[in-house]
Amino acid sequence: MISSQDNLRGAVLMMASMAAFTFNDAFMKVVSRELPLFQVLTLRGVLTTVLIALVMLVMGKIRFDIPRRDRKYVGIRVLAEAGSAYFFLTALFNMPIANVSAIMQALPLTVTLAAAVFFREPVGWRRLMAIFAGFVGVMLIIRPGAEDFTIYSVYTLAAVLVVTVRDLATRRLSADTPSMAVSFYSSLGVTLFFAAAAPAQGWAPVSGQAALMIVGASVMIIGGYLFSIMVMRVGEISFVATFRYTSLIWALLLGWLVFGDWPKPITLLGAAIVIGSGVFMLLRERQLKKRAARVAAARPAAGAGV
Repeated sequence: MISSQDNLRGAVLMMASMAAFTFNDAFMKVVSRELPLFQVLTLRGVLTTVLIALVMLVMGKIRFDIPRRDRKYVGIRVLAEAGSAYFFLTALFNMPIANVSAIMQALPLTVTLAAAVFFREPVGWRRLMAIFAGFVGVMLIIRPGAEDFTIYSVYTLAAVLVVTVRDLATRRLSADTPSMAVSFYSSLGVTLFFAAAAPAQGWAPVSGQAALMIVGASVMIIGGYLFSIMVMRVGEISFVATFRYTSLIWALLLGWLVFGDWPKPITLLGAAIVIGSGVFMLLRERQLKKRAARVAAARPAAGAGV
């Protein structure tokens, strides 16, 4: 049985994971001032892939075999990972970090909607309304037709769509496929993809500061991966998942302190609507699971008197 202490640990790990991923974004945004995108992704990818392999070695989980039925899903995930890296970081390099992070908060909504459409997962009218409200919030953030609406706003939406594909492919993986192996192949695939594309953008000299930023980004990505894996082992997921939205708090702080950016009030309103919709949907899912558990527990008792 999951205790309140387990939930507390899970919440702390989720917040740590979100902080690590957001710091990675900040490091990448800083280094974009000096180096082309494809070069940055190649260098970070090399370090990240090596670090993942070392973590697997330390954890004693050196397993690179992928069951045959899962290989196509891993392949889809790798392609989606490369696409999301391109769209997300291109937008991040050209938009305030908090704005990009706010739009990305719509991801749980798009994954739930896509799972209902493609996998026929049940979604009630309350959650559908929450998804609709979340999309209204996204529109308030990007404001099509407004002065600050650019192609990079579209790139962020493209990143949400591609990450949705990635997460749907991940859902189709069987329990026999090791999580760390999936992370390793994803990192390796993205690295090889951008290494092949890097000559198209050119290769710039790497300063000491840029090197530190890339190392920092790699360490933060590994930390984010590890914390997110640890989250799956403690706490109630429907409770812990609500703390993923703390990434926006980190994005607001880093955007203000490091880049001097602060979103407009309407952007903050849109972000609040998106986050509120996501939290409502998670709480509703938790409520439905508890109800289903009570029904399942009551069935044997009812049958015992027959």
